[in-house]
Amino acid sequence: MASVPVMVTVKMRGVLTQIGELFTIALEGLRRTWDIRNWFWEFVEQCWFLARVTTLPVILIALPLGATVALQVGDLAGQLGAQSATGGAVVVGLVREVAPIAAALIIAGAGGSAMTSDMGARRIRDELSAMEVMAVNPVHRLVTPRMWAASLVSTMLSSLVILSGAIGGFFFNVLLQDVTPGAYFDGALGLLQISDLVVTLFKAWLFGLIAAMVACYKGMTCEQSPVGVGRAVNQATVVALLLVFGFNYVITTIYVIAYPPKI
Repeated sequence: MASVPVMVTVKMRGVLTQIGELFTIALEGLRRTWDIRNWFWEFVEQCWFLARVTTLPVILIALPLGATVALQVGDLAGQLGAQSATGGAVVVGLVREVAPIAAALIIAGAGGSAMTSDMGARRIRDELSAMEVMAVNPVHRLVTPRMWAASLVSTMLSSLVILSGAIGGFFFNVLLQDVTPGAYFDGALGLLQISDLVVTLFKAWLFGLIAAMVACYKGMTCEQSPVGVGRAVNQATVVALLLVFGFNYVITTIYVIAYPPKI
C-alpha cells in the first residue's frame, strides 16, 4: 500500500519535470528573438510550409461550419421572429470563439505534427547533438523560427476562418432563408466590438505559439526510434489541444468579465 503514494509522487514529479522543460525550451526560443538574421530564412520557409498545408483545410472547415451555424441559428431565430439576427450570431460566434480554435486545431494537427516528426528525425540522426558540438544552439536555430512562423500563420488563418465562415453563413442565410444582405451584416456589426477582434487575434497568435512550442519540445525529447517519433507526434497534438482549450477558457473568462458582451 505504501508503494501507491510513491508511484503517484514519481508520476507527478515526471509531469512537472516535463512542464518545466517545455517552458524552458519556449523561453529559450524567445530569448534570442532579436537575433533575426540567424533564423529569418528558416522562418520564411516555415511560414510558407505552414500556409501551404493549412490554408485549404481551414477554408474547407470554415465554409460548411458557417453554413451549418447559419442554418441552425436561422431556424431557431425564425421561430422566435428574429431571423434578421442570424448574421450577428454567426459572425460574432466566428470572431469570438470559432476562428482562433479552428486555426489552432489546423496548426496543431497539420503543421504541429510535421514539426514534431521533423525535430524527431533530426534527433534520431543526431543532428541536434551535432549542432551543439558546432556551438550552434538548436533551440535558437530551429525552435525560434518555428514558434514565430506558427503564431503568424495562425493569426492569418484566424482571419481566413472569419471570412470563409461569414461567406458560408451569408450564402445559406440570404439565399435559403430569405434574409436580406443588409440585415445579415447589420446584425454582425451591431454586436461586434473592436476589442473582440483584438482578443481573437491575440488568442490565435498565442495558440499558434503553443502548438509550435509543444511540437518542437516533443520532437526534441522523443525516444530515438521511429516508434518514438510516432508517439511524440500523437502526444504533441493531444497536449497542444489541451493547452489551447485551457488557455482559451481562461482568456475568454477574463475578457467577458472585463468587457461584457452587448445585448
